[in-house]
Amino acid sequence: MPSEPTLLAFDTSAAHCAAALLRGSEIVVTRAEAMSRGQAERLLPLLEEVLSEAGLGWKDLDAIGVGIGPGNFTGIRISVSAARGLALGLNIPAVGVSGFDALTENVPDGHLPAISAPRDQVYVQTSEGPRLMLRAEAEGLGPLFTATDPNAHVQAIAHVAARRFGTETEPPAPLYIRPADAAPSRDLPPVLLDE
Repeated sequence: MPSEPTLLAFDTSAAHCAAALLRGSEIVVTRAEAMSRGQAERLLPLLEEVLSEAGLGWKDLDAIGVGIGPGNFTGIRISVSAARGLALGLNIPAVGVSGFDALTENVPDGHLPAISAPRDQVYVQTSEGPRLMLRAEAEGLGPLFTATDPNAHVQAIAHVAARRFGTETEPPAPLYIRPADAAPSRDLPPVLLDE
């Protein structure tokens, strides 16, 4: 197992599809595309483009790094399931990295890592654990640092995953702070007939 892996990291936890290829300690290729829908269809072609641009193939990877959230429920599921599937198929480890851990790579001193959420809310890492709060309430805890550049965010995921390479044995799992906002079905249940 190499000490400085060739690692492909990706993230779809927000309105983007982002990937970064790390060789040793250097980001070789990074790419991010803004999109609110379609990450499931775009992710694997984007990963293949990143590998191709670096002159590498799937067999050249030592590990996968993946953003596990918090963020968009469906986006998190897309990334985590892709990472687990790729890791299984390639027989390499997949390392999950929370958005908070990725933000910590670039957060200025005295700032609280925060991840934007819908309805003027943010996810923050507090001493009690991760929470979903109104932005104004979170700002009362101190100045917030929010990732706005998906390229920088996925590069941070790659660096954190590389440092954890060889130490994590569990497959990545989604980090959900709140339940999915899918509305319950409005269809009427079928009528059961007595025989």
